[in-house]
Amino acid sequence: MSESPHIIPRSIDLVSHQECRLVVVDVQEKLLPVIPDANQLTHRIRQLLQAARLFEIPLYCSEQYPKGLGSTVPELADLLPAPREKLRFSAAACLSWETAANTVDSRTRIVLTGIEAHICVQQTALDLLAAGYRVIIPVDAIASRNQLDWETAIRRMENSGACITTTESILFEWCEVAGTPEFKQISRLVTEKQ
Repeated sequence: MSESPHIIPRSIDLVSHQECRLVVVDVQEKLLPVIPDANQLTHRIRQLLQAARLFEIPLYCSEQYPKGLGSTVPELADLLPAPREKLRFSAAACLSWETAANTVDSRTRIVLTGIEAHICVQQTALDLLAAGYRVIIPVDAIASRNQLDWETAIRRMENSGACITTTESILFEWCEVAGTPEFKQISRLVTEKQ
């Protein structure tokens, strides 16, 4: 079945892989064990990382005081570039990016994952929003120790302008169409067991 050449333009709210960067915030050895559903969290982040590599989306990783909190967990570290160490809770400064208006490419949409949602993820999101980036939060790829903190962080980030969605939504928005080799790989990613 072919599509009409006179199609409605794509929504600017859809997440295009050509415009994205993916950031993994502080998924570290001493932080992850205190997170409920830690396996689900790392599974979702790993799906995003694998898809990002498929679509050649730039990847970034931060570590909060690794001397005390350990390194990025091995199940994610093998897909990530060298982490950027930080003491400030927000990872925005350690990313060393220009403001979105001054960026040299079109990658001004940031998919933000990691822990904890109400501390480092939230502060990073708010700083990136202030710098003019569009922040996308896959709610199943961020976590906090406490449910109330996680829920409140999601509401606050959304109220501040972040786009709230899920991992699977992002994967299929990056893919955009069925019937391609990329679609087959994304389909495998979303059906694989944890």
